[in-house]
Amino acid sequence: MSPIKRDRAYERRRWENYQKKLSERRERQLRMRRVGAILGAVATIFVVVGGTYYLMTRGDDSSSTAAQPTPAPSASATPTTTAKNPCKPVTVTPPATPKSWASVPSKDGAGDKTWNVTLGTNCGDIRLSLDGEKAPQAVSSMLHLIKGDFYTGSACHRLTTDGLYVLQCGDPTGSGTGSPGYSYGPIENAPKNDVYPAGTIAMARQGNKGDSMGSQFFLVYKKSTIPSDSAGGYTILGKITDGLDIVKKIAAGGTVDGGGDGSPMFPIAIESAKAESE
Repeated sequence: MSPIKRDRAYERRRWENYQKKLSERRERQLRMRRVGAILGAVATIFVVVGGTYYLMTRGDDSSSTAAQPTPAPSASATPTTTAKNPCKPVTVTPPATPKSWASVPSKDGAGDKTWNVTLGTNCGDIRLSLDGEKAPQAVSSMLHLIKGDFYTGSACHRLTTDGLYVLQCGDPTGSGTGSPGYSYGPIENAPKNDVYPAGTIAMARQGNKGDSMGSQFFLVYKKSTIPSDSAGGYTILGKITDGLDIVKKIAAGGTVDGGGDGSPMFPIAIESAKAESE
């Protein structure tokens, strides 16, 4: 073979090897993109399902192993937010021993009426309208706890910002496992389409137990879809009539550890609670 032909053959092999390696590199990149897309989709599913599970498990039954305290923020976490804290410092403290009752209040306490509730917080007043006709047991229980001064000093201990958009309150212990000493059911006035509009106030519960509601409730600040489980959906007591902007500002601050589910960066606590019928 002449030197010219030999050189051409060598260059052709070099080119073919280069093209082969380039093709292999592109194939690896494509596989990585596919894997990344799959992992991203799986992560999204875990966020939504995990958030839904948390709403179910972070209820009032402190005797259940499914109820876990809010994790303490990591010392290494350095969350940042550009949102302005709308709140004054918290000046109330939770009771050393929360009040407790042995029996469930009668559902007749709601009287089939509409009740106006004002939650005085260090971030401003949040006003609620409770439907005693559609959710008589839940409303009667909340009225009983307000009258008994149960909520005073309790922090809103949990904020979710990814997939679920709620601020959860009503536990004087701030752990997510506190209760008023009783639990009740069944679920009342749950949406058939599993959609909870912004401004909804609903009861938290334990796992897939429809009779595990107590004192904890959540305020929906952005439309959220919460899939029903074997027990059903979540009892809707009513809606926020004033102060939804406060909840949104709390949500804008994010969580202490920077995740999508945890203690709010901007502390908010219930300083007073009062109710009156229309």
